Amino acid sequence: MLGVMTEVVFYARPGCPFCVMLRADLRRRKLPFREVNIWEDPEAAAAVRAVADGNETVPTVNVGERWMVNPSGKKVIAAVEEQAPELLPGN
Repeated sequence: MLGVMTEVVFYARPGCPFCVMLRADLRRRKLPFREVNIWEDPEAAAAVRAVADGNETVPTVNVGERWMVNPSGKKVIAAVEEQAPELLPGN
């Protein structure tokens, strides 16, 4: 798929301690991501509910075809390696 680049989308909400931890981990790993506040974006909240058994569980991360609910930084990196290795630092 020439010219098509997958992005890491980080779904979060204000005050979420798990979001703070994962955000810091991904930044430490220098992984680029786009953060979306599910309290400000109804479509994003619906997407999270669709993959989190009807709950607005955050952090939820999407990489290509992979959706992860409350993942570790290691799990996000593994998904990026599989779905979008061009996003990894040094690639």
